[in-house]
Amino acid sequence: MPQIDWNNYACEGLYDELLSGAGRPRPAAEALCQYLSSLDAKEVRDLKAAAEVAIQIMGITFTVYSDGDMIDRAWPFDIVPRIIPSHEWAQVEAGLKQRVKALNLFIDDLYNEQRIIKDGVFPAELLEQSVNFRQQCVGIHPPGGIWAHICGSDLVRDKDGTIYVLEDNLRIPSGVSYMLENRNVTKRVMPELFQTGRILPVDDYPAQLYDMLAAMSPRQIAEPNIVVLTPGIYNSAYYEHAFLAQQMGVDLVEGSDLIVGSDDCVYMRTIDGLMHVDVIYRRVDDLFIDPEVFNPESALGIPGVMRAWRQGNVALCNAPGAGVADDKVVYAYVPEIIRYYLDAEPILPNVPSYLCMRDDDRKYVLANLDKLVVKPANESGGYGMLVGPHATPEERAKFAELIEANPRNYMAQPTLSLSVTPTLTDEAVEPRHVDLRPFILSSGADTYVTTGGLTRVALVKGSLVVNSSQGGGSKDTWIVDTTGQGS
Repeated sequence: MPQIDWNNYACEGLYDELLSGAGRPRPAAEALCQYLSSLDAKEVRDLKAAAEVAIQIMGITFTVYSDGDMIDRAWPFDIVPRIIPSHEWAQVEAGLKQRVKALNLFIDDLYNEQRIIKDGVFPAELLEQSVNFRQQCVGIHPPGGIWAHICGSDLVRDKDGTIYVLEDNLRIPSGVSYMLENRNVTKRVMPELFQTGRILPVDDYPAQLYDMLAAMSPRQIAEPNIVVLTPGIYNSAYYEHAFLAQQMGVDLVEGSDLIVGSDDCVYMRTIDGLMHVDVIYRRVDDLFIDPEVFNPESALGIPGVMRAWRQGNVALCNAPGAGVADDKVVYAYVPEIIRYYLDAEPILPNVPSYLCMRDDDRKYVLANLDKLVVKPANESGGYGMLVGPHATPEERAKFAELIEANPRNYMAQPTLSLSVTPTLTDEAVEPRHVDLRPFILSSGADTYVTTGGLTRVALVKGSLVVNSSQGGGSKDTWIVDTTGQGS
């Protein structure tokens, strides 16, 4: 691995997050680029090795499902951070707050008056065919009208510098623990870069999450009892469940640790007897959370918890049913949803989208499969999608059949030229495509957006797939204070 020379860094026809051209760091990245270029080849190797050792010592892992096996792997991490100037981030933050506010109004409307359908803005047939609409939630008004208390919205930047929202994750968004751990690793290996205070902190997230959960408590007490509900150690996100519980100082529980009493309140079994539970931060899918209401064979949930929630005796985060808006076809309507509920133009644009349920859109998609990315409505993690330009004729033919058989389940988007950022390879620093997942907390009274988010990077040269389950990695994300008033 040679010394880093930014004059030899080549990135043609794409937006680079750190440099505006060979040897030309963007203003917010000048200090980082100068520091990295001052290191000799051995020092760069040592930095990379130090990060890998830190990840091993800290036990940062993720789980990959492969051929029926579950494999714990060390978190794939690149030491070169991704940088966004604070003045640009302020606009993104405002756009995310606007978006989540409108989505919560939309979800609450769908489970109650359905005004947006009656007014002809959102098609009734879309709701009728939604796999995430929960009939069991009809008529419920959660406190403050908040259904998605935690949202992770995926952002991408095109080659002209425009930031788009790619999708909204409103069911059980994951990844925030890796955002926090990425910062911890970077501080360990490059502490000197944090001395100026221009890199804004991210470590307040656990406290913000705790305060939001505590504010949800049905009992107005000083210290409500909060638990993190996990499916267990074999879940791919178990590391995050344990991490967040530990950071907040609350109990990590499985369904069998909780019971709904005859008073329709939730209790946790402890060695001292039953303890009243006020708030459940659930990391268990809707269909497994209550065998009395959903899947009767589920051993992951708590029998009767939906009854306790309906009666206002326990708070659930996120609320069951919030996933009705976590649908890649519903996503295409978010600009209209913002206009309808907030009477405002979207601050952050959607990626242009084609809905295969529309005849004209479907004809266009089928005729241009070699140019488009096709996504099923409700898959996540990069599964089940077709990246047209990289697909074989056989793969495109198969997707054409799937689209014809179930048009409602598919939407398509143009293949964006995702922005890149310098990434350390065995040979040199090379551009690799990235996305970004910020996290938004909504309590009704206030909305909090993380300072940056989880940057995922496609480690394979030329690949657009950033998911860790599909061979992607991650970077620390720096929001750099461009006003000179860093904290």
